[in-house]
Amino acid sequence: MANLISLPELAGHHSSRASGAMPTPKVRKRYWITLGIMIMLALLFGFGLLAWDNPMPVGTEGFWIIAKMRAGSILTMAVVAACQAIATVSFQTVTNNRLLTPSIMGFEALYRVVQTGAVFFLGIAGITFFTGIGQFALQVGIMVALSVALYGWLLSGKLGNIQIMLLVGIIIGTGLGSVATFMQRMLTPSEFDVLTARLFGSMTNADMSYMPLAIPLMLVAGGYLVASSKKLNILALGKETTINLGINHRREVMLTLFFVSILMAVSTALVGPLTFLGFLVATLAYQLADTYDHRFIYPMAFLAGFVVLAGSYFIMKNVFYAQGVVGIIIEAVGGITFLIFILRKGRL
Repeated sequence: MANLISLPELAGHHSSRASGAMPTPKVRKRYWITLGIMIMLALLFGFGLLAWDNPMPVGTEGFWIIAKMRAGSILTMAVVAACQAIATVSFQTVTNNRLLTPSIMGFEALYRVVQTGAVFFLGIAGITFFTGIGQFALQVGIMVALSVALYGWLLSGKLGNIQIMLLVGIIIGTGLGSVATFMQRMLTPSEFDVLTARLFGSMTNADMSYMPLAIPLMLVAGGYLVASSKKLNILALGKETTINLGINHRREVMLTLFFVSILMAVSTALVGPLTFLGFLVATLAYQLADTYDHRFIYPMAFLAGFVVLAGSYFIMKNVFYAQGVVGIIIEAVGGITFLIFILRKGRL
C-alpha cells in the first residue's frame, strides 16, 4: 500500500541517531556550542582579571609584570575549580545521589579544627605555623589519611555500605564542628578576628608556594578519575549491574573515594572551605552537558567552576569593590540552588 514505509526507508529515516552518550546531531551540536560558550566565558573572565584596571597598555612590559602578579589568583581558581568539579561529580556517581557532595564527609569541619586548634594552642602565631609547603602537605595528608581510614572501615565487611559511611561522615563532621566552635569561644577577640579570615573560603588564602605540590596532586588524582570515565559510567548503573559486568565494585568505589579525598583535601587546604561550590558546579554541568557520559561531564564541570569563580571575582572586584565576600556569595547561591533542587525533587 502507498502509506506503508519500507524497512530501508525507515532505517534511513533514523540514520541520524546513534546509540551513544549523544544520540542525535541536535544533542551533539548543543553540547559543543555550550562548551564553546563556556570556553569563551572562561577566557574572557580570565583575561579580564589580568587586564581590567591595569594601568599599563596591553602588551607592554609593565602590563605583563602586573598581569603576572594577578596570574596567581587565576591559577588558584583553575586548581580549585578542577578539584571541586571532578571530586563532586565522581562522589555523586559512586553514591548514586546528585544531592551529596564530598563536603558531607567532614573535610571543612576538619579544616576548621586544624586552624582553630593552631590558634587555640599557639595563639595568633598558630596561623603562621600552618603556612609553608610542609604544613600544607601535612594538612592534606591528615585529611586523606582520616578519610581513607573511614572508607576502609565502613566499606569493609558484610554490613559495609555507602549509606552508613555517609551517616557516620555527617556525625563526625558535626562533632568536629562542635569542637572547633568550643575552642573559638575560648579565644580572645583579637585571636578570633585573625582566625575568622582563615575560615572563609577565599582565593587570597592560597600561597603560591603550595602550587608545586597542589598541582601534581590535582593532576594525578583528577587524571585518574577522568581516565576512569568509562568505569564511572558503569558504576552509575548500580552495584548489581557493575558486578554483573565483571567489575570489582568495592575496589573501584574505594579507589574513586581515595582520589576524591585527595582533590578535596587539596582544595580545602589551599583556599579554605567552599561547601556548596562543588554542588553548584556539578548541577550546572549536568544541566549543560545533558548526558550520562563522564567524558563530557568533566570538561563542562571544570569550565563551569572556573567561570563561576572567575566571573564572581571579576564582578565583585571591579563593579562592587568587594572581592572579599565572593566566597560568601558563592556559598549563598549554592545553598539556595541546593534547597531549590531538594524542593523540586521532593526527596534526598
